[in-house]
Amino acid sequence: MRGESALHKKIGILGGLTPESTVTYYQHIVRRYQELFGDHSYPEIIIYSVSFQKFENWMEEEDWESIEKALLSCLESLSAAGADFAIIATNTMHIVFDELREQSPIPLISIIETTAEAIEREGVNTVGLLGTRFTMEKPFYREELERQGITVLVPEKVDRDYISRVIFEELSRGILRPRSRERFLKIIEGLMRRGAQGIVLGCTEIPLLVTPEHTSVKLFDTATLHAEKALEYAIQH
Repeated sequence: MRGESALHKKIGILGGLTPESTVTYYQHIVRRYQELFGDHSYPEIIIYSVSFQKFENWMEEEDWESIEKALLSCLESLSAAGADFAIIATNTMHIVFDELREQSPIPLISIIETTAEAIEREGVNTVGLLGTRFTMEKPFYREELERQGITVLVPEKVDRDYISRVIFEELSRGILRPRSRERFLKIIEGLMRRGAQGIVLGCTEIPLLVTPEHTSVKLFDTATLHAEKALEYAIQH
């Protein structure tokens, strides 16, 4: 398939949460587009990159209302800049996704719904969920997967705290430590012993640390799945 189409939709990425994973989204979409349409063809992408610090503060305070208002303002800016639809390039912020979808001036693609579709395609019934403590402990992620008939397992609290700390103190800053990877892999092994057939990397930074070459279990890389879904939507709608 060659030749760029002017009919493809402009992709809006609400990023910066964190910049490390926003780069992953951008690179994946561009490279896949080039594979489809030729070396000098590039998708039209508009990125709104926010300051992570204020969102981190709001998360610690569990001030979801401020997060919702700020993200909605970003989506309005993406729409005004010409984006035809948008993705929010983070798992945790999907805690307010339903509210944003109702108010957004442009369509939104859910990272959780996209992940659920991928799990179903693989025929996996039980998954382990890794992410920030909000993603692992709040019901928004688990309930969406359970609605699709997927059983969700999370690590023990001591491991949840460790995972969340590594995400915020290391991965969000581009720091990749072998000892952190080793601990993550042990946590994954524990989830497998409990019956997990696959592992949802429910933080868009975790795939920077843990990849399929590190484990035999099926990994659901939410950042890549989400980016792929955005490109598919841009081309087919």
